[in-house]
Formats: sequence, C-alpha cells, structure tokens
Amino acid sequence: MSFTPQLHLDFPASVVQPPTISDFTKRRCRALRRIDRELSRRNFKAALSLLRHLRRQPDGLRAFGTAKQVPKKLSSLDELIINGVDLSYLKPTVDLVTDSIKSCMQCSLQEQVSSEGFETDLSDEIKESSYSYEDYHFLCIHHEAGHFLIGYLLGILPKGYKIPSMTEFWKGRFAAGSVDFAGFDSLESGVHGISNKTLNNFSCVVLGGLVAEQLQFGCIEGLHSDVDKLDKVLRWLGYSGSQVDDQVRWAALNTVSILHRHNETRSRLAEAMALGRSIGQCIDTIEKSVVGKEI
Repeated sequence: MSFTPQLHLDFPASVVQPPTISDFTKRRCRALRRIDRELSRRNFKAALSLLRHLRRQPDGLRAFGTAKQVPKKLSSLDELIINGVDLSYLKPTVDLVTDSIKSCMQCSLQEQVSSEGFETDLSDEIKESSYSYEDYHFLCIHHEAGHFLIGYLLGILPKGYKIPSMTEFWKGRFAAGSVDFAGFDSLESGVHGISNKTLNNFSCVVLGGLVAEQLQFGCIEGLHSDVDKLDKVLRWLGYSGSQVDDQVRWAALNTVSILHRHNETRSRLAEAMALGRSIGQCIDTIEKSVVGKEI
C-alpha cells in the first residue's frame, strides 16, 4: 500500500481576511491629506480630481455631492411629500428664512448696504443687544459650518475657510468669517452662460449660513452680506421679481431640508472648524458623521 502525503498550505490570516473598517479609514485619511497638500499649493483642480476619484472608491467618500434635493418645481409647500416623506413641517422655517431675505433685499435696494457698513452696523448691534461676543462668535462658527456643509453635500469643494477669533469680535470684525469654494469661478468673473445647476448650488450655499443660524438659534443675524451676493447674481441674470421669489423660495426649502436632516453633522463640523481643522479633516468629520444615515 502506498501513501501519498497531503500538502497543507497555511496562509497567514492577514492574507485571506478582507480589509477592516480601520484600514478603510486609514486609506481615506491618507487621501484627504493629499487633498490638503494640493489645496495648500492652490492646485484646486488637482484637489477636486482627487476628491472625485476618492468618491468612486468603495472605501472612499459617501457624502460628497450626494445630498437628496427637493424638486425645483413645487405645486404646494403645504402638502410637500418627497419620496413618501412629508416635509410640510419645514414650511414655518422656510417662511422665516424667505421673509428675512426678502426684507433684506428691499433694504439693499433703498440703502445699498456695503460689506464694510454691515460690519460696523453689526458691531453696534452687538454692543446694544443682550448677546455677548461669545454668543456671536458661536453663531459665526455655525454660520460658516452651514456654508461648508451645504457646499460639500452638493458636490462643491471647500478650498479654505476662516473663523474670526474672539479678538476680532471685540474689534467689531464680525464679517471676517468666510468659506471659499472651488467651482464658482464663473460667478466671480460674471454670470453670463452659467448653468442652472451652478446657480442652484450657489443659491443654496449662500443660504447655508443663514439657515444654519435659524435652525441652531431660531433667528438670523448675519444677513446682509450673503443676501447681497445672491441678489447681485440674480440681478445680473435679469431675473424678474417673481423669478427671484421662486429661486429664493426653492433654495431656502432645499437648504432647510438638507441641513435639518444633517443637524448633528453640522454641529460636529462646527466643532472641527472652531478648532481650525484642515479641509481634509473637516471632510473626514462629515463622512464619519453620515455613516448609516440618509444623505
């Protein structure tokens, strides 16, 4: 009787085991650090290309440019149902936001408020109100987080941001806060020939800060500067009064819907921005927060 020995090959467990969530997180962090490097070099196209490539990877980004949006044409906000979900409860918030914007646009027509004038006026308002400088600083952080988050969820790359320090607030420089995006160059150089998608995204990003204030604090303080930007673009496009109303109404509803759905994510992002985290780290904060949630 002959005996043929059996050959048993024992492979290390690491060879046959699939990558863990920790491995995926490390890969994403490495990729986001590359994006930070490109942004620091002002290579915005390269950073955006990396971001889009990372979005297509199974271990990449889930939230960039994937937010579910409200249809542009609506018959009634009172009976608004999207994908089986009734959103009519958002109507009071949308009404408050749109009424504030319309009021501000009317004031702009009469007074032609400049950004410098706004900073001075708001500084006086802080001194006369019951709010402290700390309150307004906190409000500014959430305002800028609203801009950042809406832009990211709509597929617009934030390329930099600034949160004013408390010292700047004491000096009355409230409007020093900002978020810059890669993708609105056509609006900066002139709006002729821009796509409807670009205008819609811009409208929502502009309103992101105001809506964040309304959702977080129940009021809107940082108004004139953002509304002036939107009003200027719509005027360049030659929009009529009814067209402006329709655009603002839809943008407000869409922005309220998205930020209401991602309220916790915005709060976490605000914390990261308050600490001065990099763009890549802020993106990582967003992605970690939306895990398992509807975008």
